[in-house]
Amino acid sequence: MRTNGEPAQPFEHSGTIEAESLRLRELGAGWQALLQALAVLALLFCINQLFNLRLFLGQVILDNEYFYLLLALLLPPVFLLFPAGKRAPLRRVPWYDVVLALLALAVLGYLFSQGRKAVEQGWEFGAPAHVVFACYAIWLLVLEALRRTGGRSLTICVGLISLYPIVADRMPSPLSGLATSLPDTAAYHMLSTESLLGIAIRAFAELVIGFLVFGVALQYTGAGAFFINFAFALFGHVRGGAAKVAIFASGLLGSMSGSVVTNVLTAGTMTIPTMIRTGFRPSYAASIEACASTGAVLMPPVMGATAFVMAQFLAVPYTQVAFAAAIPSLLYYFGLFMQVDAYAARHGLAGIPRAELPRLWPTIRDGWYYLAVVALLVWMLLVLKREATAPFYATALLLLINQILPQRRWDWLELKRFLTACAKLFVELVAILAGVGLLIGAFSVTGMTGTLTNDLIYLAGDNPLVLLLTGAIASFVLGLGLTTTACYIFLAVLLAPGLIKQGLDPMAVHMFILYWGMLSFITPPVALASFAAASIARSEPMQTSFESMWVGSIIYFVPFFFVLNPALIGNGPWLDVLQLVGSAVLGVMLICAGLQGYLLLAGDLTGIGPLQWPLRLALIVGGALFAAPGGGLMPLQPLQMELLALAVTAPAALIAWWLARKR
Repeated sequence: MRTNGEPAQPFEHSGTIEAESLRLRELGAGWQALLQALAVLALLFCINQLFNLRLFLGQVILDNEYFYLLLALLLPPVFLLFPAGKRAPLRRVPWYDVVLALLALAVLGYLFSQGRKAVEQGWEFGAPAHVVFACYAIWLLVLEALRRTGGRSLTICVGLISLYPIVADRMPSPLSGLATSLPDTAAYHMLSTESLLGIAIRAFAELVIGFLVFGVALQYTGAGAFFINFAFALFGHVRGGAAKVAIFASGLLGSMSGSVVTNVLTAGTMTIPTMIRTGFRPSYAASIEACASTGAVLMPPVMGATAFVMAQFLAVPYTQVAFAAAIPSLLYYFGLFMQVDAYAARHGLAGIPRAELPRLWPTIRDGWYYLAVVALLVWMLLVLKREATAPFYATALLLLINQILPQRRWDWLELKRFLTACAKLFVELVAILAGVGLLIGAFSVTGMTGTLTNDLIYLAGDNPLVLLLTGAIASFVLGLGLTTTACYIFLAVLLAPGLIKQGLDPMAVHMFILYWGMLSFITPPVALASFAAASIARSEPMQTSFESMWVGSIIYFVPFFFVLNPALIGNGPWLDVLQLVGSAVLGVMLICAGLQGYLLLAGDLTGIGPLQWPLRLALIVGGALFAAPGGGLMPLQPLQMELLALAVTAPAALIAWWLARKR
């Protein structure tokens, strides 16, 4: 911004992805060089495999060999980067962490060397004794890596469930399954394609890694500053402009980075202080940023790592998942915009003077290539269907343009920072995905998935709505203690089959689980996004998290809307999709009007006397009826739902307009 007549300058944004990594050990130059080398090797092997280049070993590497190789490169650094505990040294690597890293490298290297033989001889159902001991070692090392990266509660959950096959036959009826011995369980976990090398690691190796590199490249070439400047140039001058900038900019950045807390700590460092300066309460400003960053991980084209795991679960192209997420995420962001607009109108919060804002065309001129590479990525995803390789092409184009143009050209130091940031993301995510993969293996080897599905259907009395409520509660509760990916995998294995068996759309069911697992980011008592935003705004964390629930309340309803009628995820005739989307948009506007107490054309509803709350409640109920899709599992058809909603909202809106005008 400019002050005292100085020329307007683009907003600068100093935060990077590294802002989230405050708990990491500070490595010396030698260790950092090793970390960068491992990241380069992992990328080279990934590119070799995905592009089928055959650059190494002169032969095609089998999938299990490729996965072991990536694990051998990326799991050992966990013990170097992440301290064992609070008392562990942060400025040097202790000897025991070096031993653990070398042990992980040696054992995974051995399994890589035996990968072809393991497939040919079926070791997952009967491995030699020395291989079983190697499996024990990796099992323990994976759990320790998970403890350091994902936390103690997630590790306890995964550790106990990974041992479940040993005692499956002794569990009560709904949880009983086929038991296996400890050696066979270890071999299955570490050697089969259903556990350690299962869906989670497969998604990372075949899809996620390229998008992670793309996200880091955007950050380190200055895309964060460009998107924020672009948002300020578009929306900064309108009422509540700073908050609308936060929503737009965080949506753009988060859809590229795929990390909620990282997005809060990067975009929030610019948007939250600006919101406070223009009149928003600190806690409210923090809640807007938390909600915007949470929704960004559900926004195409990149989304978060869990979306790639979902594509593997459903055995569909990732573009199909991204397409299904488009309408619900746009509805959510539209709801945020309307909430902010109503709040700003009711409190008289003007926008930022244009003289203090970046100008649109100079901003686009300085950062046009960010839009170009995003356009290339979307074109390759949607038109060419190149999900695995598209982010590599987009990253290559971005880095090429970045080096040609002089503004942000990298030197060797910048390149090393980029590789270090990539390595940190790879290492942390691999540790978490390898750990939660054990959940799938435990349920797979015991055959419990089918048994529990039938039991859940029986307990729900063949009522899909009861199962949906059960799924929402289970997703939310598990999301409090587990990572989003772990929560999703757990319920995708256990609950999703039961819902699908009841006739619900598979994509809608899996998206429903993902949405409700994400809600813990803004919902107490965990609310990581809200707490991170509160730390920037210096507001009270619990107050911020409760305000986040209020501001982002539409996200609690959207999953039920699209699972009740899949037309809201684009699964249906286009006329039905357009009709339901139009009705949902009107419904969201009315819900926001009721929540904030401000109705377009009528104005502020908070001063109209004792009828305020009955009228606001009628607007919320009528809006929910408009937004809730008819047909599908609903007893009323879309037209009947809309007529009922009109009967509720029309009188309330007219009375509110008359009272507001009279006042």
